[in-house]
Amino acid sequence: MRTGVIGRRLTLRWLKFNAVGALGIGVQLGVLLTLKSRFHLSYLFATALAVEAAVIHNFLWHERYTWVDRVQPSWRKSLPRLLRFNLTAGGVSIVGNLALMKLMVDFGHVNYLVANGVAIVLCSLANFLVSEQWVFEEDVSATH
Repeated sequence: MRTGVIGRRLTLRWLKFNAVGALGIGVQLGVLLTLKSRFHLSYLFATALAVEAAVIHNFLWHERYTWVDRVQPSWRKSLPRLLRFNLTAGGVSIVGNLALMKLMVDFGHVNYLVANGVAIVLCSLANFLVSEQWVFEEDVSATH
């Protein structure tokens, strides 16, 4: 019985994570398109900035929606959590996106927006796992 409850809770969290991620994709692609086409930044620099914008966006939603049952947002607890999220999920996203973009755009001649969409999907699972296990670990002081 307990395994079923945990499985359902994890599935719901995964669905919420992906809903937030879908919004974050919109943020990331919008920032990337704006920085590349309007400000004429290189696609790699624009990608790094766009990923960071999405990371911050996603963190705020994850804290208040995806992992709302585990954490209570507060400046004292949220700032260290944001740092962990930025170093882990953000690091996976930035390094993964830049490496995959370089491969797909420069060597595969894939459009930079299409390549960015592929990179986002590939980095998603790693980000969920690190967030579930470390970034948004249950705040036991809030439950007792």
